[in-house]
Amino acid sequence: MQIDKYDSPMGTLWLSGEAGVLTALSFFQPDVPEAECYDFTQVKHWLDNYFRGQHCMPDFLMAPRGTAFQRLVWNLLLEIPFGEIRTYGEVASMAARQMGKEKMFAQAVGQAVSRNPIAIIIPCHRVIGAGGSLTGYASGIHRKQWLLDHERT
Repeated sequence: MQIDKYDSPMGTLWLSGEAGVLTALSFFQPDVPEAECYDFTQVKHWLDNYFRGQHCMPDFLMAPRGTAFQRLVWNLLLEIPFGEIRTYGEVASMAARQMGKEKMFAQAVGQAVSRNPIAIIIPCHRVIGAGGSLTGYASGIHRKQWLLDHERT
């Protein structure tokens, strides 16, 4: 396991991965006593640009750990443009289409979104409740609000 940290305007972010491939980005320090220090330079460059208000697709390898369904949902989140939002229901409709299904429950998508291990880069903060409510953000609603406000400026 490799670990690095990034000082963001929101506080310290912890990056972890294996063989130089990002597997997690969190506001919480991972409990991995055997981790080696690693410089995730490309990820930090992406984060620098993000916090400057510039957006581009990640140009580094990511391997978030999850089920096939979770990974499908996380890939759909990458399609949500910077500064835009989608509801859980809208993401569920996108997932259903990709899976060749007629319908998908928003709650299933919500569970997948809540397990996103790569915060900010896989933009789970861009998914909101049907009534516009800022529901469910593992890193705290105040951080979700900060990220959405940042992207609107």
